[in-house]
Amino acid sequence: MDQILNKVGSYWFSQKANKEISSVGDDLNSLSTSIEGGTKWLVNKIKGKMQTPLPELLKQYDLAVGIFPRDATHYEFNEETGKLTVFMPAICEVGYKDSSVLRFSTTVVGYLEKGKLADIEGIKTKMVIWTKVTAISSEGSKLYFTAGVKKSRSREAYEVLRDGITIEKF
Repeated sequence: MDQILNKVGSYWFSQKANKEISSVGDDLNSLSTSIEGGTKWLVNKIKGKMQTPLPELLKQYDLAVGIFPRDATHYEFNEETGKLTVFMPAICEVGYKDSSVLRFSTTVVGYLEKGKLADIEGIKTKMVIWTKVTAISSEGSKLYFTAGVKKSRSREAYEVLRDGITIEKF
């Protein structure tokens, strides 16, 4: 009798385990389609989908690959809305080849479209005083930074990934 109960019990357990495992897969699929931006990258990672590196994403949208610091590799991007959220490990400043400096908060949010990152929150530039950058657009060999006023800079200065220097205050 014990042997029969053991076999019935292990059969029931294996059937229940198979159901639970397939349920987790279904949950991951529905979670992947229902979650907007936020943790969708995590679900894709679990499912084995690799996220495009941030410099490659910027290149696809015709922006200079070195706009963000080198360690800003984690990001969330919603292709439907164009919302891009980039995460930095610490507030930092980056100096560029043309002597310009950008200051980055730990989170930068903006809307990415072909040749433009608009409605930016989390980037400042030094123009006499630190001024909030609200848009970065690309036209040929120029990048245009809108920070109170629209200022043109050489795109070439932003084509190389650079390290950010940690600072105390954004």
